[in-house]
Amino acid sequence: MDVKLRRYYQLKQKQKELEQELSELRGQIIEHCQQQGVQELEAGTYRAKLVLQDRKEFDEQKLYEALPDPDVWRLLSKPDASKIAGLIKLNVISEDAIKDTYAAKRITILQVEKK
Repeated sequence: MDVKLRRYYQLKQKQKELEQELSELRGQIIEHCQQQGVQELEAGTYRAKLVLQDRKEFDEQKLYEALPDPDVWRLLSKPDASKIAGLIKLNVISEDAIKDTYAAKRITILQVEKK
């Protein structure tokens, strides 16, 4: 068991390092594309594409006030955009009921693929 725990710890440390490096590279690639004024970039056998996406960041208190039904609130347990979107699609709650409970945030997604 000691070997498994040690290996798990080592892999988690490596994962943190990889995520940090990915984050830095992502930032550099996005910055380069923005400086060049491009949404797509090709270099060698790779293609990068920037995709803008809007995300909703919910205010938990405002959402709770907009959804006073405890059964609905229990389904959410905490604001989760995908769960809320699912409840809207199922007509359990309406988009109108929660319109003032979130702030839209635009993020840039980086997609890199090999040609």
